[in-house]
Amino acid sequence: MTTLPTAHSVRTTPEGFQWEPSDRWVRGVKDEVTVVDSRHPVLVWEPGLPVPQYAFPRGEVRQDLLRPAAHPPTGAHAGSRVFYDLAVGGEPLRNAAWTYPGRELAGHIAFAWFQRTGPGLDHWYEEDEEIFVHPRDPHKRVDALPSSRHVVVEIDGTVAAETRRPVLLFETGLPTRFYIPREDVRLDLLDPTDHSSRCPYKGVAEYWSWRGDADVPGNIVWSYPDPLPAVAAVRGLLAFYNEAVDITVDGERRRRPVTLFTWALFDRTEAGRH
Repeated sequence: MTTLPTAHSVRTTPEGFQWEPSDRWVRGVKDEVTVVDSRHPVLVWEPGLPVPQYAFPRGEVRQDLLRPAAHPPTGAHAGSRVFYDLAVGGEPLRNAAWTYPGRELAGHIAFAWFQRTGPGLDHWYEEDEEIFVHPRDPHKRVDALPSSRHVVVEIDGTVAAETRRPVLLFETGLPTRFYIPREDVRLDLLDPTDHSSRCPYKGVAEYWSWRGDADVPGNIVWSYPDPLPAVAAVRGLLAFYNEAVDITVDGERRRRPVTLFTWALFDRTEAGRH
């Protein structure tokens, strides 16, 4: 039996880009000006990059705000593309938009996202919900499940948290995160920081650092005070980076995973961030 491709099958271009049409209504805003208003976006996965980017038909983009880039970038990811500066308000935003090479994605324009690829559009929306950093990958899953597992978190031999009512967050490609009620966390051993981060699947996070003398990175504890609806179960709970602490689950000590966060955490520590 032959399986025919659906309208939303992922396609691969001769240049190595993967792309897929999306039914989502997507808007991009810069300085309160709607630059993109698209009901026909496509998701594009660039070679070597783990998360997708949106590209939009030219007719759904404010092309009157685009100017040929005065100083287009060079390098592997810039090859065979046309870059544009975005003129909204004051100084033009350099290289804020670009085209992809090849016939299949011709007629589409992609944009930089604030806090991902440098200066870019300030706000993005899928339907009526704001999203952050990059588009959500339709092939990635995030589940937040209440549990009765016994979870103990230790930092340099000191128990920093212990609970039998965690919420386990399972996210494709990342280690399981254990979200713990505040009442079960030694908050007296933590200091709040002014650091924050954004996640397209979970929302905006706030952070804490360890107060002790142990050689651990800063901002190793985080919480989502107002998470996105899909992960509402983690609201106000605290999670520790598995990469930097010792976590025991039901009596079994978990190995510290090595992830894309490992380098970032310890590199910032060596640079004297905290």
